[in-house]
Amino acid sequence: MTKTLKTSRRPSSLRRILPPAVTFIAMLSGTAAYALDTGDAPTRLQRDADALRETGASGVLAEARTPGGRAVARSGVADLATRAPVRPDSYHRIGSTTKTFVATVVLQLAGEGKVGLDDTVDRWLPGVVRGNGNDGTKITVRQLLGHTSGVPEYADDVPMEQARTPEAFRRERFRTYSPEQLVAMAMRHRPTFEPGAGWAYSSTNYVLAGMIIEKATGRPWQQEVHERIIETLGLRHTLIPGTSASLPQPHMTVYKRFVPGGPETDVSTFAAGHPDGSLISTTSDVNRFLQALVSGRLLRPAQLAEMQHTTPAKPFQEIWRDAGYGLGLMKRRLSCGGWVWFHGGGGWNSITDNAVTPDGRRAATVFYATRLQPDQSPIQQYKASADLIDNALCTS
Repeated sequence: MTKTLKTSRRPSSLRRILPPAVTFIAMLSGTAAYALDTGDAPTRLQRDADALRETGASGVLAEARTPGGRAVARSGVADLATRAPVRPDSYHRIGSTTKTFVATVVLQLAGEGKVGLDDTVDRWLPGVVRGNGNDGTKITVRQLLGHTSGVPEYADDVPMEQARTPEAFRRERFRTYSPEQLVAMAMRHRPTFEPGAGWAYSSTNYVLAGMIIEKATGRPWQQEVHERIIETLGLRHTLIPGTSASLPQPHMTVYKRFVPGGPETDVSTFAAGHPDGSLISTTSDVNRFLQALVSGRLLRPAQLAEMQHTTPAKPFQEIWRDAGYGLGLMKRRLSCGGWVWFHGGGGWNSITDNAVTPDGRRAATVFYATRLQPDQSPIQQYKASADLIDNALCTS
């Protein structure tokens, strides 16, 4: 079911799920493709991985899982200096795909009667959402998970997010903040709209959701995600880094130009420990998680239905056909017809895209390290990634 609400046009909406606009630069050569369980990787998957690399990425890793097995395609290199190939077991920051893990835990707690989706934020976090017109007594847990709360974005006030030079990035990259500090940053701003009156993507919603998990269970959100999802599904390559800034090996080195034509800076290492976007995983683990989720292995039917009740996400519809946002899970229409469920993510030029068919039988995930510069829109690159997913799931 789709609910229609007024949609905010805030420029930060697209930026929070995927990185800011950046520019095309010269491409890398070098591709590799292979498959596990199914022989050679399908030619279309490899062509699409190459096409994505050619939009301005140093490395691309794509995996499709079907009833027939698992296929993997790689393109580009894992590191510009060593020219090492992209590994099929590469770790990657999955950004806002983390939100789906966190929403799943909140919905599990709802199914257990420990949290009500219509509970107010103030019921769990009294006085935390307050000031400049923000009012936690009027915002519900459901609205947090669905980005219909109107709570403003905290990330616009984080110094590292505003870094415009390599020196500023290096100075800020190990700095950590408590959830309370992040929410306080958001409270400097007025609400985007009255609770329930619109839709706007705000990572502050999921910082608050993580705080509510801790209040409801007496344990950190990280522990609940680990025990309820990662351990339950045997996702042995999905990690919650906490305050650790490093990526495990193997991984793609990620680069960023802070000014057009400037030098490329390695931005792979930074602290990111919050429930809005901190998980590290692999293509295989992300696919398995999404397949388990939509197949009902993690949520009861009533809670899965709540998760899949969507609002049009108009800022994302330029990339994904008829995109809608549920409770920590998005949907989009395939070119061959029908819907798929997904939640992409990105930050500091590490991009994740993914999708799973409603029956859970087919899933695809792509990781890539963009090399686009700061003065060109990334829309065509996002569309190339979406096309890769679309083709992988439309193939019979």
